[in-house]
Amino acid sequence: MEQIFTIPVNEEFDACRDDSSNGCPFCKLYRRLQRDELDIILGASMMEPDIRMKTNELGFCNKHFGMMLVRKRMLGMGLILESHLDEVKKKITKRALLKDPSAPSMEMLGKLCDDCYVCSRINKNLDAMISTAVYLYENEDDFRSKFKAQPYFCLPHYTKLVTYASKKMNKRLFKEFFDEAEGLMEKYIDTLKGDVSWFCKKFDYRYDEEPWYNSKDSVPRAIKFLTGSEEDEE
Repeated sequence: MEQIFTIPVNEEFDACRDDSSNGCPFCKLYRRLQRDELDIILGASMMEPDIRMKTNELGFCNKHFGMMLVRKRMLGMGLILESHLDEVKKKITKRALLKDPSAPSMEMLGKLCDDCYVCSRINKNLDAMISTAVYLYENEDDFRSKFKAQPYFCLPHYTKLVTYASKKMNKRLFKEFFDEAEGLMEKYIDTLKGDVSWFCKKFDYRYDEEPWYNSKDSVPRAIKFLTGSEEDEE
């Protein structure tokens, strides 16, 4: 019987099985989580004291600031920035810096430049989704069939998935899991490499009259496979 925490994973694995253009199911989960987190932080939760404390402390990365701006909820952003700037000011004006420029305050400022509230929330929840996928593979035959039918996993998410599974599954089941995942990845890489190679050949005049086949978008597809797709494409 399906449980609430398994629904998003099953839905995105279904979508990628049914339409290979959806690509990596974990990339779809990432984009889903990203949309949800941005909507939440610009909604009523921005006024909750515990969340405001975290956004004051962590701030946001350039990408997520940009995605928040696109949503045009300017009052919400203004309120978030007002209290976040107070936190930044506290770190910048620590008097100890007059005596020691390498004081912990500068370390905190450096950390602030690298942190992002939305990224931290997405990464935490995506780790839980990877854990759920492993749980489903261990316990549901239907999900195993679904797993085998995926078009591919992007390289970053494949690495996380296999690393987590290797720690949680028993050896016999992990071997079966790894064999299926590895076979799926090898098949996709061979197809992708063939498309990229044909794309390169098309710039040779000797292949000028040949069709492009499935190679025209092979370069962005290869980048998407190697790095993951975090942007909201909808």
